[in-house]
Amino acid sequence: MSGESANGHRPGAPGGWKVPGSRPGESVTTVYTDPDAIDGLARAAEGESTGFDPNGSVEGFSSTRTLPLRVELLRQLKRRRTQLLLGFLVLLPFILWAAFEFGQDSGNRRSGGFVDLATASAPNFVIFVLFAAGSFLLPMIVALFFGDTIASEASWSSLKYLLAMPVPRHRLLRQKATASALLSLLSLVLLPAVALLVGVVFYGTGQAVSPTGDAISFGDSMLALGGSVGYIAINLLWVAALALFLSVATDAPLGAVGGAVLVSILSQILDQITALGGLRDYLPTHFSFAWSDLISTDIDWTNMADGAFSAVVYAAVFGLLAARRFRIKDVTS
Repeated sequence: MSGESANGHRPGAPGGWKVPGSRPGESVTTVYTDPDAIDGLARAAEGESTGFDPNGSVEGFSSTRTLPLRVELLRQLKRRRTQLLLGFLVLLPFILWAAFEFGQDSGNRRSGGFVDLATASAPNFVIFVLFAAGSFLLPMIVALFFGDTIASEASWSSLKYLLAMPVPRHRLLRQKATASALLSLLSLVLLPAVALLVGVVFYGTGQAVSPTGDAISFGDSMLALGGSVGYIAINLLWVAALALFLSVATDAPLGAVGGAVLVSILSQILDQITALGGLRDYLPTHFSFAWSDLISTDIDWTNMADGAFSAVVYAAVFGLLAARRFRIKDVTS
């Protein structure tokens, strides 16, 4: 024990602690200049974990794995309002078929308008269904999915808990909007698909006939109907963005949905006032039915191009406003 302390270290050695990689009896100066000791310190440091990543987040946490899209979609599909809405879209073509079958004298059919041409063939029946739903039902569906997405979470007081999980605000808004867009697209496809099935069964696979007298084959009409659904989806982007903006601006889902629908109806009313002249071209609903130009042997793309551009511009403006409003929104109250 001579020359050493009771803990096994030589007098003068610092503190009685042992540095990994050092040899018994080495001084601090020897340890910090010994390559083996430095390697030991490095290995010891690598084995230590603070529990946090360099960016300050909890170790192993990744914001890209929060609120998966699949989970949000399943959650929305399980909601009763979504199930009832999709069920109604399946039922609507049968209701319209019954109205034609039992509510109108067969001698007055096919007298010139899209309503009278509805029973001429399956494509014509689909065209009529899209016309009947295009003014109110389709905008309302899009407004419902987008207007309810954030406002409902706020009204349930669950929005602050989602952000505390933590889900970044920009990701929460993006995932919610994407789920709403997919459900809206599903609705826009489901309605004409069921209408086509009903039309094929009851009216046959004849030509699509327009009120102007143009007729296109059943195969061409399928392409035209596909393009029509695509155009309607693009044209309703402004409704989606407006409803999303109202959804982050208020905690009342009914107010967000109703506000978007009200603006759509107001735009349609103003579009009927011919005294506005060229100002009507700037209304978001002015080109809502431009897709009907596809039911023609000589397609004019002008109105559809103008309508798509107008919808994208309005959607970009309202979308940016929604992102900015949600970024600074107080969700703790």
